[in-house]
Amino acid sequence: MGSAPSTPRRGGAFSPEAAEYLIGTFVGDTPFPLSSEFWQKLLELPLNVQWPTQRVQQACELLAKNNCHTRHLAKILFHLACCLQESMSSSGASPLVYEKAFNAVYISSIFLKHLIESDQGENIQLYPSLEDNEDVQKDVLRDQTIENLVMRNVLSFIASVEVSPDTFLLHLELLNFMIIAMSTQLLCGPSPGPNDVNPFLDAAMDQDSSLVGAVVRRLLLNFMVRSNVPSNRATYSILYDGNQSSVLQRVGSAAANIVLFPFSYLVSSGGEESKSPIADISIHVLLVLVHYHKCLVSEDYANHKSSTSDSLLKENPHFSDNPYCKALEHAIDCEYIEGNAHSAPHIKLPFASLFDTLGICLADEAAVLLLYSLLQGNSAFLEYVLVRTDLDTLLMPILEALYNAPSRTANQIYMLLIILLILSQDSSFNASIHKLILTGVPWYKERLLHQTSLGSLMVVILIRTVQYNLSKLRDVYLQTTCLATLANVAPHVHRLSAYASQRLVSLFDMLSRKYIKLAERRDNKLHTAKGDSEGNNLVEDMSTELHIYTDFLRLVLEIINAILTYALPRNPEVVYAIMHRQEVFQPFKNHPRFNELIDNIYTVLDFFNSRMDAQREDGDWSVHEVLQVIIVNCRSWRGDGMKMFTQLRFTYEQESHPEEFFIPYVWQLVLSRCGFSFNTGAINLFPVDLQTERLENGVVGTTLQNGDFDKPEYQLDP
Repeated sequence: MGSAPSTPRRGGAFSPEAAEYLIGTFVGDTPFPLSSEFWQKLLELPLNVQWPTQRVQQACELLAKNNCHTRHLAKILFHLACCLQESMSSSGASPLVYEKAFNAVYISSIFLKHLIESDQGENIQLYPSLEDNEDVQKDVLRDQTIENLVMRNVLSFIASVEVSPDTFLLHLELLNFMIIAMSTQLLCGPSPGPNDVNPFLDAAMDQDSSLVGAVVRRLLLNFMVRSNVPSNRATYSILYDGNQSSVLQRVGSAAANIVLFPFSYLVSSGGEESKSPIADISIHVLLVLVHYHKCLVSEDYANHKSSTSDSLLKENPHFSDNPYCKALEHAIDCEYIEGNAHSAPHIKLPFASLFDTLGICLADEAAVLLLYSLLQGNSAFLEYVLVRTDLDTLLMPILEALYNAPSRTANQIYMLLIILLILSQDSSFNASIHKLILTGVPWYKERLLHQTSLGSLMVVILIRTVQYNLSKLRDVYLQTTCLATLANVAPHVHRLSAYASQRLVSLFDMLSRKYIKLAERRDNKLHTAKGDSEGNNLVEDMSTELHIYTDFLRLVLEIINAILTYALPRNPEVVYAIMHRQEVFQPFKNHPRFNELIDNIYTVLDFFNSRMDAQREDGDWSVHEVLQVIIVNCRSWRGDGMKMFTQLRFTYEQESHPEEFFIPYVWQLVLSRCGFSFNTGAINLFPVDLQTERLENGVVGTTLQNGDFDKPEYQLDP
């Protein structure tokens, strides 16, 4: 096939010109067949020669220009698949096999990312197919595409090869490759459509169910095991040579530093040994896979492709099944008794380890989204969580995150509140959290919370979130979710703390004052806005807001009523808080939406006020004395005169099109955590201004001729 420059093994002397030539040939305009010696030389290339940013940029742009003719991207991907196959088929593969696979995925990731993020047309021009005259492909490819072959082997390696010091970096780069290959979703609109082009994601969805289940299991095990970067860094001179930069290393957002995430991670980690890049990126890959929805072309859309059919598709989209989502939903505890298993295939996971790991990692949004996905979709895991006696393992980090709401994203707050709502749908959960006593809550700064129940803390944090939302976010959905969770918990409240009881009554007081003020403003505007269209619109807006506050007030009254109706004897502090602030209920005694609920509160007040009057002595009563009278009379409380209302029970249901929220949300998480940037000008999935600073710098393209890339005097024959 012609001569080739000598490329010594790692550690030997190496000519920088050889690296320049081999990369230059790869991106050049001369196609090399799969059988050419060139590919082996390229894959054995030690990438430890310094290149400036502009050279890497030129290389990426030249490949983009020539790839339609050379199909070199498809060929490097083919060789990547073959290297992975070789590393899986041989027992105890040699380091060279792993290094060749590493080089293949390394180079593939660099140029694939550039082609994806530089795409300007409707279809992504990756040209993943080979020329018809490539005989080598027939035995390996058969009837499948290059992307299917690559994804099958990448997923098989991830699922079947254990993470070890020898394979750690290859595992990590394959996971990075997965993120890059699936990033075609960033070019799609916020709602999945039939014209979206996601070849690698679609290939991942087409894999056998057994492989899909194994991949989901391995990604979750990576998350739980949390393997650290191997300590023998000297083995990996590509990444850890302190004196030199890699050929494609440190090149900014223009290209390949993205795949050196292990290196950049180590540089920025500050020696935190608890960090695990494989665990983090495994969850990112899993979330992208689980939440992917392929929109299929319906008959109506195919036969009547027009603007009207687009709107029809929006209302009634048809999606293919997501096998990764199904695998996650069917996961069971490895302690589960086989005799009780259903006929559906299951993957087995150590739920105890998963529960504990989630508890440790819930400060990370990706872990929160994983917990939501498990609780919402997997009934076996939800049941497991509900029977745990140490619910504080999950709840304390959730409540701490809500306590620090100003530093959290709105989406994270939503997810945390929905998790609490899902859990509160179970009566045993609501009872259990009030029996678990916390010795202290060190992160709660406003007040010393000593020997308070987990349930009381949850009530305090939910009320605090409501107040934060009213002053800052003003989001009706968030408000409703908080109050719905409190309503689910209310009938099961047991010994609610004095502080939580006071906060509950204060919440009603705050809402009532806002309601009264808004009603007065609306009435004043009503008198002055006659015949004024702008004034009438303002009155209408204020009436709508007043209606919302009416609903909130009624819901808080129903929460208080549920405690008084179903749990009064167990909650003297709630009775004390109502008696102490009884004047706040007076303005609503005759309100048509509230009067029956207020009547119940005054039935309780009349009962305990009369008992207090019967025992009244000269002088002021201390708080302790009043509380003792309430405790004694709680024993004789029978609820006479109370009107019984149907016990409130709110449940969570996903929206009809959850993909419109979750797909953009997952990718925002991935791009903010993965350590590499993406050309913001190419992102259509979500507004770029929602992103973090990592996404600010896009790729700037230039026009190059083939001759701009220098070639040394020696060459390979195609």
